[in-house]
Amino acid sequence: VVILSLLMYPMLRSLALQLHSAITGSYISGTHSIVFINCLNEQIAKDIARAILDKKLAACVNILPKSSALYFWKGELEESTEILLLVKTRTSKIGELSNYVRSIHPFEIPEIISLPIDQGNPLYLKWIEESVPRD
Repeated sequence: VVILSLLMYPMLRSLALQLHSAITGSYISGTHSIVFINCLNEQIAKDIARAILDKKLAACVNILPKSSALYFWKGELEESTEILLLVKTRTSKIGELSNYVRSIHPFEIPEIISLPIDQGNPLYLKWIEESVPRD
């Protein structure tokens, strides 16, 4: 019984938080995330952004202008310019989004980093939720 209770705890906690959110209208911290994806140029960035949105893996993708990047690659210090995508999505979609981006991204190891959204404009967070289908 104790083991079963421990195994069920994450699921029961999640259900309790969802119920609390539905009743009170409060936001559950971490329900949504921002994903950072780097791209070689603006055209690749636009193509990946459109592909993500076509698959309904995000509500919005911002394409930020060029930035300089310094990094080690295969033992050598490299310098390049990159375009950064800011992807707003459900946290539950991060795995699927990451797999999809890796399958279409030209980089051998693309940067795909996510950070949970702690708080924000409730109406904007609701819009993300309405725009990205549940699992």
